[in-house]
Amino acid sequence: MQFDDDADLDTSEVRDVRGSRVPGGRATIGGGIAGIIALILGLFFGVGPEQLGLSSGDTAPAPTASTQAEVDQACRRGSDANTREDCRIVAVVNSVQDYWRAEFPRRQGRYSDARTVVFTGQVGTACGAATAAVGPFYCPADRQVYLDLGFFDDLRTKFGSTGGPFAQAYVVAHEYGHHVQNLMGTLQRAQDGRQGANSNAVRVELQADCYAGVWAHHATTTPDERTGRPLLTTLTDADIRDGLDAAAAVGDDRIQERFQGRVTPESWTHGSAAQRQQWFYTGYRTGDMARCNTFA
Repeated sequence: MQFDDDADLDTSEVRDVRGSRVPGGRATIGGGIAGIIALILGLFFGVGPEQLGLSSGDTAPAPTASTQAEVDQACRRGSDANTREDCRIVAVVNSVQDYWRAEFPRRQGRYSDARTVVFTGQVGTACGAATAAVGPFYCPADRQVYLDLGFFDDLRTKFGSTGGPFAQAYVVAHEYGHHVQNLMGTLQRAQDGRQGANSNAVRVELQADCYAGVWAHHATTTPDERTGRPLLTTLTDADIRDGLDAAAAVGDDRIQERFQGRVTPESWTHGSAAQRQQWFYTGYRTGDMARCNTFA
């Protein structure tokens, strides 16, 4: 996975609040048993902590000036994204949104940007307060993606993924898949409270996987608005394998087996490892979001 060394990165699409504290300190997800439960239930690339009943209603903190300034200063070019993890996230967010900005008008729609908030430990959102134990998530109430970079270590050490830069890109692209669903009005179908292998919750997650694959299909040919050249220049078969491996690692069956010792499909919310791989690859193979109808 390689970015154009000479590309200009747009850091305005990422807010860095690492080091900030949640206002009031009232985050309801903590360590001990609560933290373990949140880890088991939450690390699925979800859609906001309120779905787990773990929110407190706090609002988002302001960026810490030092960390935001560091990102603004350090993450200027594609070459920075090829050497720094936080700059890579900026570049992926830029690339993903370049694609969806172009795709929506082709379908008589209008894309609205969503920022990614990078945090450490805990964060306040319009969906409530959350800790890193919830994993990456999208909050539809403020239309932002939330990400603790420490999750990528967990993906390897706790969930057995091979990791790699494209595994990180897959996570980010999946969350932006939820933003696309929110703009299209399909995200709310997951809010009916039902679980299980055939639930709308699972179908929404699998569709977000498919949308991530659609972006990956077009990533190396989508021109960046600032340069007219693709921001992502190289995506190899090995990168795609890392993405597929990450998708499998966070399948409901894999997570349940690892943390519960048994698989209970009636409580699934995100789909099996095989399903997650299948739908990501469907998007990647076809490059057509119309092929991502997981509700059919």
